[in-house]
Amino acid sequence: MEIIKSCEICGNTSFSEYLKSKDYFYTHENYTIIKCDNCEFLFVTPRPDKNEIIKYYKTKEYISHSNIKKGITNKLYHFARKLNHKTKYKLINKYVQSGAILDIGCATGEFLNYFKKLKWTVLGIEPDDASRSHAIKQYKIDVFSETKLDVIEKGTFDVITMWHVIEHVHNINERVQQLYNLLKYNGIAVIAVPNINCYDACKYQKYWAGFDLPRHLYHFSKKSLIGLFQKHNFKIIDIYPLKFDAYYISLLSEKYKNGKKNIFNALINGLKSNMWAKKNRNEYSSLIFVFKKTSEIEDI
Repeated sequence: MEIIKSCEICGNTSFSEYLKSKDYFYTHENYTIIKCDNCEFLFVTPRPDKNEIIKYYKTKEYISHSNIKKGITNKLYHFARKLNHKTKYKLINKYVQSGAILDIGCATGEFLNYFKKLKWTVLGIEPDDASRSHAIKQYKIDVFSETKLDVIEKGTFDVITMWHVIEHVHNINERVQQLYNLLKYNGIAVIAVPNINCYDACKYQKYWAGFDLPRHLYHFSKKSLIGLFQKHNFKIIDIYPLKFDAYYISLLSEKYKNGKKNIFNALINGLKSNMWAKKNRNEYSSLIFVFKKTSEIEDI
C-alpha cells in the first residue's frame, strides 16, 4: 500500500479526514478519503500501489472494460455510451474539426472507432489486456499499453481525451505533463471526471458510486482539476455537463446503500441532481473540462 505524504496539486503536507467509505462494488474493503487543508483536494490514502490496483479491475462486472449488456445497469451504460459518442464528437468539433486524436483509457475502442469512421487519425492507450485486444481485433485501430506514452513523438496530437480516467492514474502530475508534451500547440485536452460538489454526492455520501474506491484514487472539484492543469500550463476553455451520469451514478448508489437497484429512486434523484446543478453553478454529477495547451510565455 502507498501512503500519500504531500498533496499532488499544492504540495501541502497537512491533511484532514474527509470521509470513510468502502469498495461497495467488489471487495468491500474499507478506505479513507483525505482532504488537503490548503487546496481542499481529495484523495485516498493509504491506497493500493500500481501493482496491487490491478486486482480491483479483474471482474467481468467492471463495465468500462466489458461489452456485457445483460442487466439494467449494463444496458443503461452501453446505451448512454453509444449516444455519447455523437455528443462528444460535436463537442470536440467546436474546437478541432479534423486531425489526430489520442484517447487514454480507450477501453474496448468504440469512441475511437467513431472518429476513425470520420477520417480522423486515431490512437488509443488502454492498460487492460482484454479490452485492448478487443479494440485492436474488432475495430482495427492502434491501441497500446501505457508505456507507449513515453515514446510517442512530442506535438503529435490535436486532441487528447480522458473520459473518466484521470482519477484512476497514480502519478497525475506526470500524466498531465505527458498530455502537454504530446499535444500540438493550441491542441486541446478533454477531461471528464465525477464532480465531488454535485447533489448526488451530497445525497448518498459514503455510498456515492462516484467515489468508486479504491479504483478512483482522486476526487475532483472544478477548482482542483483546473488547478492541476494550470500547474502544467493549460488554460481552461469550457466546462460541460454529462447529465446522464446523474441517473447512472444514482442507480449504483441506490444499490450500494440499500442492497438493491431502486430504479424509481435513481431516476428521481438523478433528475433532482440535474435540476439542482442548473441552479447551483452547474455543479453536475460529472463534468467535461476542455483545456488548451499554452506556452509558458503566453501564461506570463
